Parts: sequence; C-alpha cells; structure tokens
Amino acid sequence: MVKNIMMKDVPNGDRPRERLIREGAPVLSNQELLAILLQSGTRNQSVMQLAGRLVSQFNDLEQLREASIEELKQVKGIGAAKAVLLLAVFEIGRRMSRKAHDARYAIRSPEDGADYVMEEMRTLKQEHFVALFLNTKNQVLHKCTIFVGSLNASIVHPREVFKEAVRHSAASIICFHNHPSGDPTPSKEDIDVTRRLASCGKMLGVDVLDHIVIGDRRFVSLKQKGLM
Repeated sequence: MVKNIMMKDVPNGDRPRERLIREGAPVLSNQELLAILLQSGTRNQSVMQLAGRLVSQFNDLEQLREASIEELKQVKGIGAAKAVLLLAVFEIGRRMSRKAHDARYAIRSPEDGADYVMEEMRTLKQEHFVALFLNTKNQVLHKCTIFVGSLNASIVHPREVFKEAVRHSAASIICFHNHPSGDPTPSKEDIDVTRRLASCGKMLGVDVLDHIVIGDRRFVSLKQKGLM
C-alpha cells in the first residue's frame, strides 16, 4: 500500500500550518499556502515539494488560477481530487472579489468601468461581449454577458442588449468586450457595433455611455477616442 506523505511528515521547520498560526497567513510564500491546501504529498515527494512543483510549473498564482483540470493533472502528484480542490479555491476567490464590486458600484469614468471587469475579462480565451446596466446615479444594477464569439454588427443584436436594459429599468449602458490577444486596439467591427448600439439607445431613451475594449491590464474607451 502506498503511503502518502502528509503534512506531519514534513520537518517542523517546514510546516506552513504552524507558521501560519504563529506568524499569520500574509508571511507565507505561495508554495507554503499551496502546501496547506494540498495537505499531502506522494510516496516520493513531500507536500512542500509537490507545492513547489506547482509553483515551478505555472510561474505564478495567476497562471495557476487559469489552469484547467487537465493542465493541473500534468503535474506529477496532482490527481483529479487535488485539481478540483485548487479550482474550487480559486473560484471562491473570484466570487469574493466580484462581490466586493457589486455593492452598488458607481462608474464615473472609463477607468472605473475597466476596473470593474478587468480581472474577470482580461484572461478569457474567447471574445465576450458584456453589458453593465446603470441607474440614474451611474450605479451598477446588473451585469450580463450578451454574446461569446467574434464581434460583428450582425451578431451582437441591439434587441438582446436593450431587452436587458428594459428588464432592469436601466437609465444607461456601458458595453465591454475583450480581445484575447491582450491588445485592446478597437477594430472596425468594434466601432460599427458601438455606433449601431448608440443609435438604437438614443431612439429608446437608454444612453450607451461607452464601449470599453479590455486587453491584458490595458483598455481602450471608444468614448474617449471619439469613436462613438
């Protein structure tokens, strides 16, 4: 029978749980925090060594957070159970971060809008078209993903956007979509979609305040660029 190397088998000086209790979580390294989550190593490696493999394989927590179950299982010692545990922990972190934004977050500038969606959208592998629906105080009432896929004016139909606006009694809308390449430079299709939506919004009395293109920690506001 194969015996897993548990946290108790790690030398006292290397036990991150004891360090956390004694010194607090902020002082622990990424490797130590992962070791606490993983709880056990394998027959041939301690839990600290296994955590070290994860850190080495994915370079940083951000890359680890975006890894799939299959990618995690490629690390020797990570099976389905440990991969699922890691994905669940990172998803909890995402939801907590999102919740902090959702207490009637007010958007006063393109920077506010980009900050609201940046962490969620900048690492998406496909283009997502997202709309924020705001009240008269520019506070977020609702966020909705309208479409997933390459953006063009024939696919992103105003009907879907403004149906949600009416449903939530929105006074205005801010639109977003991401460029998986990381470069937020707007395309002709981006501009065409924006102008079509803005025109429809005027007729319906729902202002389209901006369309913000999300890249990797960068963004472009079509409003600021005078493209809508």
